[in-house]
Amino acid sequence: MAASHDLTTDPALQEALLTVRRGTEFFGRKLDELPDDALQAPSLLPDWTRAHVIAHVSYNARAIARLMKWANSGIETPMYSSWEARNAEIEHGAAIAPKELRDLCQDSAAQLDAAWRDTPSDAWKHQVKTAQGRTVPASETVWMRTRETWIHTVDLGNGATFDQLPANVLKRLLQEITGAWQSRGDGKDLLLKASDASRVLEFGDRDSDNPEIISGTLADVTAFATGRSTNGITSSKQQSPTAPRWL
Repeated sequence: MAASHDLTTDPALQEALLTVRRGTEFFGRKLDELPDDALQAPSLLPDWTRAHVIAHVSYNARAIARLMKWANSGIETPMYSSWEARNAEIEHGAAIAPKELRDLCQDSAAQLDAAWRDTPSDAWKHQVKTAQGRTVPASETVWMRTRETWIHTVDLGNGATFDQLPANVLKRLLQEITGAWQSRGDGKDLLLKASDASRVLEFGDRDSDNPEIISGTLADVTAFATGRSTNGITSSKQQSPTAPRWL
């Protein structure tokens, strides 16, 4: 019998699950606001319609649920059989009828949430592999999904903004993005200064003697770092700065 509550007793993981569930609700609310005939309109992502974004978020939930199956069973279950299969799946989903696509989004999210809820504490430590080939504990799937739900709600182009993302999500995104830049040798001399209430947080190359400083609110700097927007940010060296690739 499925559990009626999370089996994990880890407070940090419980808090993370609350944040990702709020992200799922956020995506669902903005999707519900869109009429069926708006789903084939362009999203904020190049070459993708809103239906592509919805299909991607839906199939991502199924892919992460496969990782939870791996964590719980010990049987290797990859997120996708290949990148080609992943891309074909998204294209298929973007072309199905609106009601079918909405049902897919709702059902896949419920499937993933049930997998998380029914995972005992020990299984969250089991190692799984992401689509990029990184080996991580199963607990990392919660953050993987958190990124998808909150960011892609903005990508729907239905009025959601980075200002509506929780501050803890924005901060972790900036830590992850600047860490990815550093690991690839990108972002040299690029220092992000993000205003959070009464503080200014710094991310990026803090050791540079002559950095290019990107300044703005926490939300605006994160939107810049994810490659979504340059609104609200200023550069100490350029009029139109461009962020290095994130993923």
